[in-house]
Amino acid sequence: MSTVDWDVLRAAAVEAAASAYCPYSGLQVGSAALCEDGRVVVGCNVENAAYGVALCAECTMAGQLRLTGGGRFVAVACRSGKGELLMPCGRCRQVLYELGGPDCLVDTPRGVLPMRDVLPDAFGPEDLP
Repeated sequence: MSTVDWDVLRAAAVEAAASAYCPYSGLQVGSAALCEDGRVVVGCNVENAAYGVALCAECTMAGQLRLTGGGRFVAVACRSGKGELLMPCGRCRQVLYELGGPDCLVDTPRGVLPMRDVLPDAFGPEDLP
């Protein structure tokens, strides 16, 4: 697989954020991931009046990964509708770890980091009996 074009991935995340359903927070969130087969999948946040059941952009992106052929995430970027870098929440970091593993790259305020640094001491499939 070729190297990660972070500019393309970041732009795809901003474009996905435009589809967000966020009448409560007003924060449009988009995520984009490069998959191991070279395709890019995206997601946006979908809020709900019952706040606890809102879907983060990374969760809808995980569904798109599965719906479009499966595989693994290689690199992930999350952005607001204004293009600001956003970090995945704790739940989403776990989702990204599950579907990308410790080597999956994440765009962070400290630069591009592997999931092992974004979610240290992660619980994964290898921890199950």
